[in-house]
Amino acid sequence: MASYWYSDDKQALLARLRRVEGQIRGLERMVEQDTYCIDILTQISAATRALQGVALGLLDGHLSHCVAEATAKGGEEAEEKVKEASAAIARLVRS
Repeated sequence: MASYWYSDDKQALLARLRRVEGQIRGLERMVEQDTYCIDILTQISAATRALQGVALGLLDGHLSHCVAEATAKGGEEAEEKVKEASAAIARLVRS
């Protein structure tokens, strides 16, 4: 199995994802309990921001580790890593 730059921070990353998972479960409970729609939307916004925070942290790490290492080496791998990062940024912007 491959090891990536975030391996050292894997527990912190997993903790953040578990918090997001808890927020989603809370949203399910809110719907089950017929909570006011605006309150549900507020919590959806909070969960979305939390997940975006995880994504931005991963993107930042990818740029400063994976892309930086590839560009230092140059060549085709560098071009591929930049294209990957650009595509990931485009997906995040659209979401």
